[in-house]
Amino acid sequence: MTVNSRILRNPIMVVGALALAGCITSRVEDARINSTGIEAGEGVVVMAKSYHLGNETEEKYIQCIERGLARGASSLRVIPHREFVDSLFPWFEPRTAPSETKHLPKLMEYPGVVDRIAQQKVRYIIWLDGDTERVAGGGSLSCAVGPGGGGCFGFAWWQNQADYEAAVWDINELEAAGTVTTDVSGTSFMPAIVIPIPLIARPQAKACKTLADQLQRFIVNDGGGDSA
Repeated sequence: MTVNSRILRNPIMVVGALALAGCITSRVEDARINSTGIEAGEGVVVMAKSYHLGNETEEKYIQCIERGLARGASSLRVIPHREFVDSLFPWFEPRTAPSETKHLPKLMEYPGVVDRIAQQKVRYIIWLDGDTERVAGGGSLSCAVGPGGGGCFGFAWWQNQADYEAAVWDINELEAAGTVTTDVSGTSFMPAIVIPIPLIARPQAKACKTLADQLQRFIVNDGGGDSA
């Protein structure tokens, strides 16, 4: 990516041009398998599904989804995932947690599992998988200090991709209700004419909001769909 040299001579024009160029694109969609709905007092749990090679879904992202589900007009009662896992030790630890809904009936046969889930009034388990990673970047910055002062010059950019999938399990019916996915791409810029000016895109934050909002609609059975 290049920037016209005449624009680089004017920091205000650079900021204006890049504010327009920098962007976030997002898409969220759901695939419903069974009908959903939730009664007063019932709650949901958000769990990390991906533990391969230590690359588990980020703890902060799970907490962000939990906060998002608990907010707004369609807010849900959310049981903190660590509290849920501890109460059912060891059945929801990474190595023993069920990987498919067909394993739920067997899980429910273990002593105390049904009672502990019932005590917390858990209706849905939301299995969250995905990550945010840098997928592209370019440009360069250089900084120097001399007798007359110092400064940085150049231009750099990078693109982050946030892809997450939430599988919704209905504990009452012991079956999958469906999935909700979000795909967010964000490009950040760092122009520097003496002083670096970061123009940061935050795709993970956008992915959290779009996924939490769609999960609320999906669970309360207000319909699904996709958006961009």
